[in-house]
Amino acid sequence: MPTKDRKVRKKRGSRTHGWGQVGQHRSGGGRGGHGKAGYDKHKWTYVLKHDPTYWEKKGFVSTKALGRKVNVINVGKLDDLADKLESEKNLEKREKKIFLDLESLGYDKLLGTGEISKPMLVKVASYSEAASRKLEEAGGQILKEKE
Repeated sequence: MPTKDRKVRKKRGSRTHGWGQVGQHRSGGGRGGHGKAGYDKHKWTYVLKHDPTYWEKKGFVSTKALGRKVNVINVGKLDDLADKLESEKNLEKREKKIFLDLESLGYDKLLGTGEISKPMLVKVASYSEAASRKLEEAGGQILKEKE
């Protein structure tokens, strides 16, 4: 590209090079600030369009929590689970009560939502207070030790 045809050569001697008042092309005023300035005030629409995750939380996650998903079941679902196992002929009984080994069925925790009508013996890794209370009211219990 020949030097004589460049725009800057044509603007030599004009003081502002076509940018109006002196200093207009120097500072960030015409752009709403330099860089990321104003993203939370007047440039927020730009951020939403180009990077909607800008304000989302980022950072470290404890390695203990990675890949861990607690599979929960509520007390109200135990009756249905017992009926399903009975229809599949996989239901185990101990002491004339239904025995459910939730650990082998893939559940990690028993929660207390719902009602239970049958007395059951339940083996589970962890449980809530409400779940324990409701099982005992129905005549069952939670087995704590390994069997």
